[in-house]
Amino acid sequence: MKVLIVGCGRLGSELAQLLFQHGNEVSIIDLEESAFDILKPSFRGRFVEGDALSQDVLKRAGIESVDAVAAVTSDDATNLVIGRVSKEIFKIRNVVARNFEPNVGKIFELFNLETISGTSWGASRLEEMILNEQFKVVYSFGDGAVDYYQVIVPEHWVGKKVTDLGQNPGQSVLTSITRCGKSFIPNMEDVIESDDHLYFSATHVGIEALRQKFGNTDQEV
Repeated sequence: MKVLIVGCGRLGSELAQLLFQHGNEVSIIDLEESAFDILKPSFRGRFVEGDALSQDVLKRAGIESVDAVAAVTSDDATNLVIGRVSKEIFKIRNVVARNFEPNVGKIFELFNLETISGTSWGASRLEEMILNEQFKVVYSFGDGAVDYYQVIVPEHWVGKKVTDLGQNPGQSVLTSITRCGKSFIPNMEDVIESDDHLYFSATHVGIEALRQKFGNTDQEV
């Protein structure tokens, strides 16, 4: 996967390192060239010095060919603008933005931007959001041990029943389904339809089990 990170602070640099270590192609932008000094010598990504609010800088960093963008500067307004530009101008589907001030969070939601809290999220969680587009974290509870996930149903699961999920108590719970803009609480015999969005409360272990289940095209039920 090709990923563009805007902001080479503690979060941005750690995310860049994680993504690179896991075999992804990473570009990172920052206003100050000295910001890149925080990256480890083993990092072999692309460095771009400049103002990411400039489309020319974004293009120089390769935004036109990336799969995902993470706007993780220390400024909400900058992250919001970069997020919008990435989605609306460069048509990047997978965009995440860092949000510091709670009262600004509604604006991010208004523009349908996936956000992370500046205080309660780490680089490993952000990497998870970027690399697993099918599973989106909607809300994180308490210390982050349990999250609320939106899951887009893969085609090979269309026609199966809720009971086929085989959820493990204490790890994941299907709380609702959104279908054609309407949400409902499912029962075990409900049939999963195309374009359903499933909402789970799950631990990290539980959501990993669901990823494996949804990713297994040969599973028999």
